[in-house]
Amino acid sequence: MKNISATLATVWRIAIPYFRSEDKWAGRGLLAAVVAIELSLVAIDVLVNQWQNRFYSALQAYDFDSFMREIWIFVGLASAFVALAVYQLYLNQWLQIRWRRWLTRHYLGEWLDDATHYRMQLRGDAADNPDQRITDDVKNFVEQTLTIGLGLLSSIVTLFSFVIILWGLSNNAPLHLFGIDVAVPGYLVWGALFYAILGTALTHWIGVPLVNLNFEQQRYEADFRFNLVRVRENSEQIALLKGESAERGRLLHRFDFVIDNWYAIMSRTKRLTMFTASYQQAAVIFPYVLVAPAYFAKKIQLGDMMQTASAFSSVQRALSFFVTAYRSLAEWRAVVARLDGFEMSVNSAANLAAHEPTIGVAASSAKKAIALEQLLVKLPNGAPLVAADAFTIQPSERVLVTGPSGSGKSTLFRAIAGVWPFGTGTIAIPEKSKLMMLPQRPYFPIGPLGDAVIYPAEHGTIPPERIRDALIAVGMPRLADRLNEDGHWNRTLSLGEQQRLGLARALLHMPDYLFLDEATASLDEPSEDRLYRLLAEKLPQATIVSIGHRSTLDAFHTRKVTMVKDGEIHVLGKGGEPAQAEPSAAR
Repeated sequence: MKNISATLATVWRIAIPYFRSEDKWAGRGLLAAVVAIELSLVAIDVLVNQWQNRFYSALQAYDFDSFMREIWIFVGLASAFVALAVYQLYLNQWLQIRWRRWLTRHYLGEWLDDATHYRMQLRGDAADNPDQRITDDVKNFVEQTLTIGLGLLSSIVTLFSFVIILWGLSNNAPLHLFGIDVAVPGYLVWGALFYAILGTALTHWIGVPLVNLNFEQQRYEADFRFNLVRVRENSEQIALLKGESAERGRLLHRFDFVIDNWYAIMSRTKRLTMFTASYQQAAVIFPYVLVAPAYFAKKIQLGDMMQTASAFSSVQRALSFFVTAYRSLAEWRAVVARLDGFEMSVNSAANLAAHEPTIGVAASSAKKAIALEQLLVKLPNGAPLVAADAFTIQPSERVLVTGPSGSGKSTLFRAIAGVWPFGTGTIAIPEKSKLMMLPQRPYFPIGPLGDAVIYPAEHGTIPPERIRDALIAVGMPRLADRLNEDGHWNRTLSLGEQQRLGLARALLHMPDYLFLDEATASLDEPSEDRLYRLLAEKLPQATIVSIGHRSTLDAFHTRKVTMVKDGEIHVLGKGGEPAQAEPSAAR
């Protein structure tokens, strides 16, 4: 019961925001219509149950006129049932897609808000494969919640409707044993209740392991699919390293988890299906066994017997809802658990600043420079990485940051960008200034080249003429007339070409502070020289901060900062001459 309550509380937390959202009236209206149709279908079942008594009584009495009348009544009931069933499916699917659209936008917004997706990776939270959570799990949650919810509602309404009928039939068809009528009020109801409780208990005992097995199956499937995507995205490097055999082994090793878990599901499902199928087949004959003695004792007519069997079956099906839907319930609980884990991971990453000491990044109207005050950048495990105090980057400066690998250069850039939360201290950014970070491997969304270059700006916000001029300026004239061409540019262009496009992006966005994290490392030195001169020409007022290891970069920067692991930052002037040191340190 505790697990059921926790699951229902989680379902309520995930589901209810949609019905309170801006689409609430459409969602509530569709849900009300679907529920109303479900109740109407139950009402038709009650009418069909009453019809069965009259129909079979007419057959027993050889009453042809009554027989034909009942045939036309059945045609009417069947037509109404078909029409309602069709529109219930249509409205149900309409509600599903609207609900799924809202949930998908909600989760995408939460996941992509303020670098939450990046912080989730840094924290190493258990929300593996967010792509599956937002696609498959959202789809399955909406579909299965409606299916199971409507099934449960139908079972409850059916139960109350037919219990009344079955109780009355129990009085009309008394329990007849060994030629004696035994007075047991509502014995058919108690028989159905006993049968359903026994079946539900045994079903849960046999099938409860399926909950965890389905959860693990979804995780293994998503992990296998993710690694297939990784191979596709890195196919060139794998081919160059002749790594196909190693990748095949890694992929098959992950696929073995899929297979082994599937065998476990097969074994448990076989046992569950064996019981539930036997249970359902026995349920067909069980009501006839109970009422047959009264029929053969001529206490009731054939119509009463058929109506009793039909009502008993309806009550038994309603009470046995968890038996027939157990596998769906197990899969649904796994989906709910995965979405719950995803929400917890998103909230944990989003609320990181509210619960732990973090680096504060704020716009400052008092300062004209980027200022690092009592800054201590840490690794996610809490180990200190970079320390700096009273360190500033002045407007229009050209700063070169160097140091050994692992000294925290790129992590310092991430902290300045506001995406690295681990640490303490403050970073003041001049108010209304625009920062741009260019990593060594720039990101380009799949789509038209023009949109990829101006990313993250929206389509049409920068004139095509400016984009062409920027591409020509960075040495990519062959792409200048391909702005509308769709492509996977991170795969089709070399890393050097991608870095040229990254610098074209900087020319188009014209940032006040441009941070280059080895953003020209894949270019030859003459090309790097030309591009740095281009930046100085096109962005004369911009502050440029570079991470690099080539000595040729010294000529393009007015200040050099060396980060070393002994706890000191050395500030050097142009040409390597020592300049006035700032009280800063790095490890």
